[in-house]
Amino acid sequence: MRSGAVALLLVIVALGGCTTGRDGISSWDADRAFAKLAEEFTKGYLKWRPAAGTSLGLHEYDGRITGLSKNSIDSEVTRLKEFEQALAELQGTGLSAANRYDLRILQATIRSELFRLVDMDAYHKNPMTYADVIDVNIYIKRNFAPLENRVRSIIAIERQAPKVIAAARANLQESLAKPYVETAMQVAKGAADFLRKDLTEALRELPDEKLEAEFKEANDRAIAELEGYAEYLKAEKLPRAHDNYAVGRDAYRRMLAAEFIDLTPEQLLEVGMKELRREQEIFADTAGKIDATKKPIEVAKLIQRDHPTAENLIRDTAKNLEAIRQLCVEKKIITILSTVRARVDETPQYLRATSFASMDTPGPFERKATEAYYYVTPVEPEWTPEQKEEWLGAFNYYTTDIVSIHEAYPGHYTQFLCLNASPATRVQKIFTSYAFVEGWAHYTEQMLLDEGFGATELKTQEDLERAAKYRLAQSIEALLRLCRMCVSIKTHCEGMSLDAATQFFEQNCYYEQKPARQEALRGTYDPGYLYYTVGKLQILKLREDWRKQEGRKYSLQRFHDELLRHGAPPIVLLREKMLKDRKIRGEVF
Repeated sequence: MRSGAVALLLVIVALGGCTTGRDGISSWDADRAFAKLAEEFTKGYLKWRPAAGTSLGLHEYDGRITGLSKNSIDSEVTRLKEFEQALAELQGTGLSAANRYDLRILQATIRSELFRLVDMDAYHKNPMTYADVIDVNIYIKRNFAPLENRVRSIIAIERQAPKVIAAARANLQESLAKPYVETAMQVAKGAADFLRKDLTEALRELPDEKLEAEFKEANDRAIAELEGYAEYLKAEKLPRAHDNYAVGRDAYRRMLAAEFIDLTPEQLLEVGMKELRREQEIFADTAGKIDATKKPIEVAKLIQRDHPTAENLIRDTAKNLEAIRQLCVEKKIITILSTVRARVDETPQYLRATSFASMDTPGPFERKATEAYYYVTPVEPEWTPEQKEEWLGAFNYYTTDIVSIHEAYPGHYTQFLCLNASPATRVQKIFTSYAFVEGWAHYTEQMLLDEGFGATELKTQEDLERAAKYRLAQSIEALLRLCRMCVSIKTHCEGMSLDAATQFFEQNCYYEQKPARQEALRGTYDPGYLYYTVGKLQILKLREDWRKQEGRKYSLQRFHDELLRHGAPPIVLLREKMLKDRKIRGEVF
């Protein structure tokens, strides 16, 4: 029995007059074939990833989870490879420019997924992929359907918990990477705690007693399964755990190919280390403007002491959001296409093991529940006073505003507002690039300060010091992302240890031990976190090239509006879309 991709591939050949060559396919036939191929790929992609469909605002996927049997995983890998072949067959035909653009977005998506499923071997090597499957947060935080319907979706998902955990036990290798096991244990415990506390509290007044009883039964079983999974990992996997989590240089290059980056890891590391040294000079110079009598690190640590209390963290984070948004409007930084504000809230318990701060936006197809959540991870009650102080120090008042720029205005939230309102195609709205999404948010931190945030008045020494403190906080964030870039490559291509990676963060972006360790841990299972810096540098290069091209017509707002109206693809594709000079399109940095 042929798969849909193979069947469509035969149709493509038939459209070419039953010849083996592709040049004979007319543009109309090629475009028609691509439309069918894209539709079937997207349908299968979301069918296997229904949680992504719900997040996009496509609620026909509500109440479903990914099938995680070995056959299901193997079939999805086969399907991806077949579509990769079919798209390659179409690439040399007379496709329209618009469809060639979408075709390459699909190619990037397939490459990224194959890296995750094959090179990272996520469902055999990473227990986290099972610990976070029972994710029902969206069903209580967004009112996209009547409560009873959303609860039925929650019940349907929670009833699958035994199958999910059984699949984990069947699929996971006997010996796993220690950072993966330890993090998965935290995620599983956090998820169980969320179901027991937050979810139960949110649904405590269900009007339907029968539905309430069904929920309680399903919820109790899901909690037991998640807690049992954490205990299983502790008893069976942790004693056998190892430290072999590097993907290797060849696989790393395949990851980069998903973003159409053809530089070697060594070339990227050279770029990263050069930028790291340059940013450290900026950091030292800025610190000198605040207090020239102290070492730069001491100045940074003094700033970190100026932070909210644990009780006021959320309130203080939200305080300047409106002012930041207003600056974007008044200075014509970017067109903000919605009056709906992002809501600041605590990171859900089950996400805290892997998140410092994050933005949870409504999907591009969501028409009712358009709330957006800017999550901030609070201190935990069981932490020592020293750990709490370290954590809150990272949320000092200056850094907090930089994080708000990144997460909300004009960062992630604004980017997705533009995507939702743009004329982008369905393919462009569903499939996004890690480097563009995170690169844009990181780029906005520096850009908004360059445009005057934190330095609206520079009349007194106090004004100058405040502006320098904001710049120092932004520089620390840049140093963090540069360290991620370097640690990612060193970890996965050179075998850097977790301890050495922790020290790299401590020594080069001046983090305390606890957050430095968390950053190093993330690098073991998320090699793509180099894309924060890679994407930022690519956007800066594109902005300069576009400025030269546009001449008198250039404005920052016009650049940003144009950048964000074509989806969120690999930035190499945006260079091809926005730049007329073919000679410079292929330049990355």
